[in-house]
Amino acid sequence: MKPGSILINAARGPIVDEEALVEALLSGHLGGAALDGYATEPLPADSPLRKLENVVLAPHAGGATFEADARLIEAVGDNLLRVLDGLPPLNFVNGVE
Repeated sequence: MKPGSILINAARGPIVDEEALVEALLSGHLGGAALDGYATEPLPADSPLRKLENVVLAPHAGGATFEADARLIEAVGDNLLRVLDGLPPLNFVNGVE
C-alpha cells in the first residue's frame, strides 16, 4: 500500500497479516487501520493492535445498526406475507421454495 494509506478490513480477519500490519503501523508506513474482523476472534487482550492510537477496532459487528435491524425485520415480514399468499420468498437460498 502507498505510504500513509489507511487499511480498512470489514471482511474476514484472516485476510490481513496482523503481524505485518502492526509493523507497518509502527514504522509509519501505514497511516492507520480500521478493523472489524480478526485472525482470532475475539481479538486477544494482549494484541498489539489494541495499544495503537492509529487503529480503530470494532467487535466484528460493524454492520449491526438500528437501520440494518429494521431492514431485516421488514424483509422477514415481507417474505412471511409472500409465503402465506402462496408466493415464493425473495432471495431464497439453495433452491428451497
